[in-house]
Amino acid sequence: MTAPAALMLEHVTLAYAADATPVVRDVSITAPPAAITAIVGPNGSGKSSIVRGVLGLMPRREGRIMAGDTDLLQAPPRMMSRQVAVMPQRESLAFPMAVREYVALARAPFLGLWDAPSVRDGELVHEAMRRADVLAFSARRTDALSGGEWQRVRLARALAQDTPILLLDEPTTFLDVAHEMATFEVLSAEARAGRTVVLVSHTLTLVARFADQIVLMHEGQVAAAGTPRDVMQAGTLERVYGWPLVVSHDPAVGAPTLVPLRRP
Repeated sequence: MTAPAALMLEHVTLAYAADATPVVRDVSITAPPAAITAIVGPNGSGKSSIVRGVLGLMPRREGRIMAGDTDLLQAPPRMMSRQVAVMPQRESLAFPMAVREYVALARAPFLGLWDAPSVRDGELVHEAMRRADVLAFSARRTDALSGGEWQRVRLARALAQDTPILLLDEPTTFLDVAHEMATFEVLSAEARAGRTVVLVSHTLTLVARFADQIVLMHEGQVAAAGTPRDVMQAGTLERVYGWPLVVSHDPAVGAPTLVPLRRP
């Protein structure tokens, strides 16, 4: 990994087209190194649009998106890929391949046109697969994976890229409880190692146990930001999600816990 770098959105406005209504409006977020920043919010609040904006897949009308001192939308793709590893919410391959080959694609930004992968590249791929718990099916084709297995393979690829910034959109989709927890433990270890970890998630209670800061999105804007205790307030969450709920605290770990209520 190169030197740590913060991921910063500075007054960013995004829209699908020049004449379209913005889906993200004047959003500023600073995700520092050595921390997990979780972006949460209801469906359609702009969470995944932020990921697409970072990737340059959605037109930026205003603002800057920076990785340290680098404006990502001005940087060549190879430079960007050396700064940010991305796990998008959805992904499909043009053709299937062996799991290990897919994970090894993460090292491509660091290789020249005619370079063969180095011993270090192989070590990074193997370690990423071990940590994502996918070594057991490394020779299996990607089209033969279950939804949860595919999710873990995609996590392995992001880890193998070994970049200062990890950006993950719903990384625990399709995962069982054990693999949900294991994924968050891996991401927590990445943050402790100095990496900037930014994730989009719907699992508020789980996010509250691991995130250092939470950014709550609502209708394309930041509704609240701060520590899990700052953001996980019943009045704020009820207003944003439009559903009655209670916020308590887990007696085992002390983290805020969201309990949705049934309507009368």
